[in-house]
Amino acid sequence: MVDIQRILCPIDFSDTSRHALDHAVAIAKWYQSHITALHVIHPPVLLEPPILFADVAGPVPTEAERAAVQMRLRDWLQRANTAGLQTDVLLEEGNPAPHILECARSLPADLIVMGTHGRGGFERFMLGSVTEKIVRKATCPVLTVPPPAISVAKLPYKRLLCPVDFSESSLAALRFAFSLAKESDAHLTILHVFDWPPDVELLVERFDTPEFRRVVEEEARGRLEALVTEEARSWCTPDTRVSYGKPYRQILELAGSEGADLVIIGVRGRNALDLTLFGSTTNQVVRRASCPVLTLNRSSRQGIQEAKTV
Repeated sequence: MVDIQRILCPIDFSDTSRHALDHAVAIAKWYQSHITALHVIHPPVLLEPPILFADVAGPVPTEAERAAVQMRLRDWLQRANTAGLQTDVLLEEGNPAPHILECARSLPADLIVMGTHGRGGFERFMLGSVTEKIVRKATCPVLTVPPPAISVAKLPYKRLLCPVDFSESSLAALRFAFSLAKESDAHLTILHVFDWPPDVELLVERFDTPEFRRVVEEEARGRLEALVTEEARSWCTPDTRVSYGKPYRQILELAGSEGADLVIIGVRGRNALDLTLFGSTTNQVVRRASCPVLTLNRSSRQGIQEAKTV
């Protein structure tokens, strides 16, 4: 099964970061994981052309200031320490995303847990972009947690949703979902979405008949059911679903109607544009979900190892 020995939790001292840390502590309790809290002191942003949104040199923090930040990080970890978990703190300076990724590789981390930020305008572009870079480039799974003001998740996770498109990354995500379902005795919904692209409407009109839908639905359900082993059925209650429409909309709609506590999804780009956006479906789900989203990409060590061993 999945073995999460070390969790990396980037902290920027926002309410969203504290909410993400709560989720990190809950997961660490299940797996008896070590939590590393990381804060990156980043330089200010210059808002004038020609280097809009570029990092610029800022004042170097003094040793006293660094010590104060480290102490604050340790205070934030008090709940984890009280629970008997092992913790440590790291402090870096510079661009947050590269430092988070490098720290995750060097530890190495089995899971990154971090918050998402603003949902519109400048705040979403600047703060959300760090999270998006981590999701796209991390070599381990990433749990993104929305702000507490909009989060509907309950701990421990009792209702899991795992979209599956039968790609390698989505199958690795499903195996991770099975492990979490076992740890928290959760209900697991496995969803496959048929996406009818607008540019093939003529083809859809010709073949999208009740009989055709019945055949493709039965085939998809059979493939989904085949992914659920008897062992998995002994520790969770899997429910397979098939729907039609834009995948991210169907995922978010089902997550809302089912009251999902966690969405577990693979990151897979189907073409050059999708790769740039780290997978348009995953991108939209991470941005818009009102519950935490756990993502795994093709290079995720934990997901790939799990896929090979289960």
